[in-house]
Amino acid sequence: MSQPRMGPIEWAFLILLSILWGGTFLFAKIALVEIPPLTVVFSRLAMASIVLLLATRAMGLSGGFRPGWRDFAVLGLINNVLPFCLIFWGQTKISIGLASILNATTPLFSVLVAHFMTRDEKLTPLRAAGVAVGIAGVVAMIGFDALSTLGSSVPHQLAVLAAALSYGFAGVYSRRFKGARPMAIATGQLTASAVLMAPLTLLIDQPWALPIPSDKVLGCLLALGLFSTALAYFLYFRIITASGATNAALVTFLVPVSALALGALLLGETIGGSQLFGMLLIALGLSLIDGRLWRRKPV
Repeated sequence: MSQPRMGPIEWAFLILLSILWGGTFLFAKIALVEIPPLTVVFSRLAMASIVLLLATRAMGLSGGFRPGWRDFAVLGLINNVLPFCLIFWGQTKISIGLASILNATTPLFSVLVAHFMTRDEKLTPLRAAGVAVGIAGVVAMIGFDALSTLGSSVPHQLAVLAAALSYGFAGVYSRRFKGARPMAIATGQLTASAVLMAPLTLLIDQPWALPIPSDKVLGCLLALGLFSTALAYFLYFRIITASGATNAALVTFLVPVSALALGALLLGETIGGSQLFGMLLIALGLSLIDGRLWRRKPV
């Protein structure tokens, strides 16, 4: 059985998705200065689910939530609740760069999980080489200085790795939603995630007792909910339904690239030789996993 392919539209969506998710680590880091992790997660999920529920009703898709809320709850647990909580908790002690590197292991976990749990996304030497080269590119682009703290805050680093593993399972689990509208998938799992997070947040963080956050933090929460979640997950499920879980996971290679480009354009940050070298490695890794440039054409 042939591997799912990435078409021009899916590649365009993947790049846009990387831009939307590129600022997630920065937004979260700013928000976590004033707000506990669980409240940040719940705020993100609640805002995104409200926006998407209104959008699906306006589009006449409110009756299209299939296969059911139990499946949405499972997907929401492993694709939102667990990884969001783990990453945001990890970011309370580790740097943005290190968190990005650890999160970039998602394609590796996705390839391995898909190999054992699917029939049409088996691990090949070419895909394995692409994952290895891509991760090397992410490390080279961010810089080895970000790895200097690898020996400290080990539980927080393991938490981000656990989040990447959870994403790998979520990508494969999402295959059962094939045929459903991407908007309905995104809305259903985000709404279920917000419902799951509500009692946990109220019990542990007691957000009503927290100080009113600053305008900067409120802006970050809005960006996380509306753009990095509501719009981003619609695109994410659109890619999965068209090209498979492993291809959708390629976005984690592009997120650091997008973050670097946004910093250069909006903050005047310079791009050094290590960043350019890392971008070349990432591009090579993507091409290896996609495979089309490396297949021999029939004579």
